[in-house]
Amino acid sequence: MKDPLPSDIFHRGQVLNNTYDIEGVLGRGGTGEVYLARNQISGRQVAIKALSARFSGNVDYIELMKREEEMRNIHHDAVVRYTECSRSDQGHVFLVMDYIDGPSMNDEMLARRLDDRDLMVIAHRVASGLVATHVRGVVHRDLSPDNIILRGGDPDKATIIDFGIAKDMAAGARTIVGNQFAGKYEYAAPEQVEGRAEPRSDLYALGASLLAAWRGEVPFPGTTPGEIVRRKQAPLDTEGVPEPLKGLIDTLTAPDPAARPADAAAVVARIEAALKPHTRHAEPAPAARRGRAWLALPALAALGMLAAWALGLFDPLLRQKLPVASPYRLAAAHDPGVPGRIAGNAPDEAAAAALVAAFAQATGQPPAETALVLASGLPRADWTAQAGALIAELAALDRWELALSGLSGEVTGLAPDAPAREALRTRLDAWSADSGIALRTTIAAGPERLDAARVQAVLDRLATCGRLDQQTPDDATYPLGASIVITGDIATPEDKPAIEAALAPLIGDRTAQVETRTLNRDLCAIRAVLPPMGGGTLSIWLGDGESGAANLTGIYRVGQNPVAEVLAPASLSQGSLWVMVVDNTGKVFHVLPQINSTEHALDQIGRVEGGLRRIRVLHSIEEFRADPGLLAFRITDGDFGKSEIVAILSRSPLFDLRRPRDESVTSVAEALAETLQGREGEVLGVASRIIDARQ
Repeated sequence: MKDPLPSDIFHRGQVLNNTYDIEGVLGRGGTGEVYLARNQISGRQVAIKALSARFSGNVDYIELMKREEEMRNIHHDAVVRYTECSRSDQGHVFLVMDYIDGPSMNDEMLARRLDDRDLMVIAHRVASGLVATHVRGVVHRDLSPDNIILRGGDPDKATIIDFGIAKDMAAGARTIVGNQFAGKYEYAAPEQVEGRAEPRSDLYALGASLLAAWRGEVPFPGTTPGEIVRRKQAPLDTEGVPEPLKGLIDTLTAPDPAARPADAAAVVARIEAALKPHTRHAEPAPAARRGRAWLALPALAALGMLAAWALGLFDPLLRQKLPVASPYRLAAAHDPGVPGRIAGNAPDEAAAAALVAAFAQATGQPPAETALVLASGLPRADWTAQAGALIAELAALDRWELALSGLSGEVTGLAPDAPAREALRTRLDAWSADSGIALRTTIAAGPERLDAARVQAVLDRLATCGRLDQQTPDDATYPLGASIVITGDIATPEDKPAIEAALAPLIGDRTAQVETRTLNRDLCAIRAVLPPMGGGTLSIWLGDGESGAANLTGIYRVGQNPVAEVLAPASLSQGSLWVMVVDNTGKVFHVLPQINSTEHALDQIGRVEGGLRRIRVLHSIEEFRADPGLLAFRITDGDFGKSEIVAILSRSPLFDLRRPRDESVTSVAEALAETLQGREGEVLGVASRIIDARQ
C-alpha cells in the first residue's frame, strides 16, 4: 500500500457508507484513487475505486464506472467480482469489487521474463474470463498487463480487473478516457483508435499483452496520432517468440478484426489443443457437491438463532462480550473548512466519549463525522488514553490527520511555522516513548500561504546596502514549496547568512535564494540615503575609452580606461542633473556639476542621438589630453575594488551650493540625507552602475 496523503479522497480508519472500513491506498491516478477496505459485516477485504470530486460530476467518467458496474452479474473465477456502485456522503462516486492479492502481469514482466508456457496458461485463463464477459455484452476495452493480476503469483489464477482510470500513473502506461477512445494506446486494437470497440478488440489487447510480457517491456505506440495509426495498421513483430505462443499472438493481433479468432471461446479451444495433455481443469470436488445436501440444517439453525435474537434472549451475552478488533484502530482528521471526523475502535462508551471530547478540545469543535465501534482487543490498557493525549498534542497544527493501528501510527499535518513544527516533533517523540506506540510523522511547516509583505519587512530590517528586493508572485503570496528569490546588495559577506537565518523561521517549507552582491561599506553608506532607483528615467552606459565598445559587465582590467555616459530620454527637457563617483578609497568625486563643468540643467548638457540625451561624465584618456578639466582615469595595480557612478535627476538643483571636487563618504551621506529630506517628490530619477576593477 502507499503512504497516506492529506489530499486522499478517503482516509485510513474511515468507515464508508457505514460498511467499508478503509485500510489504505492501493493506487492513485489523475482522476481518482483505489483503496483497500474491509466489509465490517462480512469481514471480506474489498477494493474500492473512487472518482475525485471533479470527475464524480463528469458524465463521461460516470459512464465508465457504470460500464464496470455492469459486470456485477458476471460470476467467473478469472474475472474480478463487482458488488456495488455508489456515492459517498461527500459526493464521490465509487465502485466496490473483490480485492485480488497478487502481482500484476505488468509487475512480473518487468521483474523477470515470463516463460512461454506460463504465458499460454495466463492466456487460457484470461480468454476464459473474456468468454464470460463477452456473453454479457461487456467489452473490457482496457485489457493490459496491469489489469491482469496473478492471484498469489500463480499464472493458473490470473484474474482480469479494471482499476483503469484510478491506477497509479507512475507505472508509465497512459490511460486515455474520452468520448471516442478508452484504453491504452500501447495495447489498444487499431479499431479502438478510430473509436470502435468489439469483443475481438479485447483479443487484440490480450495478444499485445502477451508479446509485451514475453519481451519484458511496454510496447512503443508512437508519439503523434498519425504515427500511432500507422503503427496499428502493421502486424506486431513476433520474431524470436517460440511456438505455439508466436502463432497465438499473431492471430490475436491481426490488424483486421476479421482475421482474428471469431470469439474468446475459439481462443480457449486453440490454447487447450496446444497445451494438451497439460491443460488444468478446475472441476468441483465430489465432497463439495455432496455438501449442498446439508445446507438445510445450518439454515434451520440460523432461523432459530434469529428468533432467539428477536426475543432478546442473547442480549446479556451481547452486553458482556464485544467483538475483537485486530488490529485496534483509530483515525481522525482536522482541516478548517472541511468536516472533522473520528473513527475506529473504543473499549466502551466512556472511552469513545473521551476521544470525541479530546478531538473537540484540540480543534475547537466536535467532529462532524463520528464512527467509533466498541470492541475488545486493546493493545495495552491505556491505549485510548494515550490516543486522547496524542490528539491533544495535535492542537498545535493548522490541519492534521492521525491513523493508529495497534502499537504503530502515523501523523501528517501542517504546522504554522518551522519552530512550531520542531517543538511538536520533540513532544511527539516523548509521547511515543511514553506510550510505547511507534509513531511516524510527516509534518509540513507553514504558513499555508506566506504574504510577501512579511518577507519584505524582514528584508527592510536587514538591508545594509540599499533596498533588498524579492521577485514577488502575482498574488503577493508564496505557496508551500515555493522558492523566494532575494536580490540586492550587501555590505559584507556575513550579511547573506544573516538574511537566510532571519527568514528561516518565517518561510517554513519554502526555500530562500539570496542572490546578493557584496559591495564595500563606502558604497553602501551612500546607497543607504539614496531614493529608490528605477522608473526608467535615467540609465548609465559604460564603455572602453580606447575602443569605444560598450562594457556590459562593468568589469575592467589593469590598463583599461573606463568611460561612462548618463542616458535620458531626449523628450525630457526639465530637471537638474547631479553625478558623483563613489571611489573605493573612501572618497566621493563630484563629476557634475563641478568647478570645470558648472552647467547642470538637463536641456543644456550632453548631445542628442537616436532619441536619447547622452551626457559623458567619465572620459577617455585622449579626451582628457585635449581638455585636462575633464575626469578620466586608467586602471592600475592599486585601483582594484568596486566604485560606483550615481546620477540623480531632480526638479530643482539638488544642492544650493556647489560641492567641492571631492569629499569624504561620511560628509556626502550626511549632506544627501539632509537635502533629500521632505523632497522625495522632487526626484525624477536615480541610476547607478558599478565599476569593478580587477587584476
